[in-house]
Amino acid sequence: MNAPAERVVLAPAVPRGPVRPKLPWWVRLVDTITIYLPLLLMALLAAGTWWLVKNTPVPDGPRAEAPPRQDPDYVMTGFSVQHFTPTGRPSTFLEGREMRHYPATDMVEIDDVRVRSVDEYGRVTVATARRGVSNRNASEVQLIGQAHVVREAGGPPDAPGGNDRLEFLGEFLHVYTDAQRVESDQPVVLRRGGMEVRAASLRYDHGKQVLELKGQVRGVLPARPRGGRNG
Repeated sequence: MNAPAERVVLAPAVPRGPVRPKLPWWVRLVDTITIYLPLLLMALLAAGTWWLVKNTPVPDGPRAEAPPRQDPDYVMTGFSVQHFTPTGRPSTFLEGREMRHYPATDMVEIDDVRVRSVDEYGRVTVATARRGVSNRNASEVQLIGQAHVVREAGGPPDAPGGNDRLEFLGEFLHVYTDAQRVESDQPVVLRRGGMEVRAASLRYDHGKQVLELKGQVRGVLPARPRGGRNG
């Protein structure tokens, strides 16, 4: 008896696509870098931001003001300046060979200083010295070296302090032009009319009509005129 024969069915062959050739290594590297490029850029940006924050200088706290300069900030030669009262009346005229302004004290130092002031009665006072130190408006002047202050005679008869010529001499005189005061802690000579007084120190207040002399005081008074007698 013959056995039945086996049937074999062959499936149709599946067609294969074209085989891609293997890419060079540098092409594959470029593709990889292109894929991860956004991530690399973000990492670089984060690193740059961190570096900027770390190296940005922190603002300092409030700084102390620089100390005023001890040397003059400007110098003038052959200068003169006129000061006026609040009402516009000329009060003090200041001049000298050279003037130096010191910002540390807001004072001026003047060589061969000359100060001329006029009071409300029209009486003129002139002060001179080899050197002077004055504040901004010349209301206070220190005269140093051959200091000489003269209030000229004149003015109305009823003016306080009289109308006689008044003179101060010394190596140092401190003059207050507005307050009409003269002070010195060094030897000084005072002359008025025919009187001359020498003292170790002086304080003269024209407004209060007060004269203080300290130390060894010596004076020369004018001689009294002798009255004639009949007989």
